[in-house]
Amino acid sequence: MKRNLIAFAAVVTVAVVTQARAADVVDKWVSVKAPPAPEVKAVTLDPKTTALLVFDMTKVICSQRFAHCPGTIPVVKKLIAEARDNRMLVVFTSTTVPNVPKSEIWPDVAPLENEPFFQGSLDKFLHSDLEKILTEKGIKTVVTVGVAAQGAVIMTGSEAALRGLNVVVPVDAISAQDDYNEQYVVWHLSHAPAIGPRTTLTRSNLIKF
Repeated sequence: MKRNLIAFAAVVTVAVVTQARAADVVDKWVSVKAPPAPEVKAVTLDPKTTALLVFDMTKVICSQRFAHCPGTIPVVKKLIAEARDNRMLVVFTSTTVPNVPKSEIWPDVAPLENEPFFQGSLDKFLHSDLEKILTEKGIKTVVTVGVAAQGAVIMTGSEAALRGLNVVVPVDAISAQDDYNEQYVVWHLSHAPAIGPRTTLTRSNLIKF
């Protein structure tokens, strides 16, 4: 009898504590309303101090795996062409997991022989020569494009800002599997402490040189 009373008291205690718990973000998930869209601005880039970072536009990744990516290829191609026309540094990447070589980048957005390329993790500064490349060229601003928005774009863009670089994100040149992933990435990059103040959201047709 005593054991039953103790067990009953424990159940009642748990129930009371559960009822008293404040609702957390998961509890409120369906009731949260998205904030207004962040502002997209026109930007003018100095080709001498700006680098275009083209992330992981490979056949393995920029495909049905990240279904929004193939549609961005013409936009990324245009930005690469404009950067080259203005003699701006263009850096290309691929992934180590999966291990995808340079030859698997889509031809329309592939590097030339004299353009930097390396394979890396989600944070392209990690275990790579990216910082060295940018420093040697006197780069102060990076333009981040490619896939995945919630991978290389947010990780490398955030790290670039934390390292003191200005970050420009053309929202029509990044991609993920779905709208929500892309939405939370641009919200984070434009609002996170120390990152938002250094990040400018733009579109490819709002970029001038």
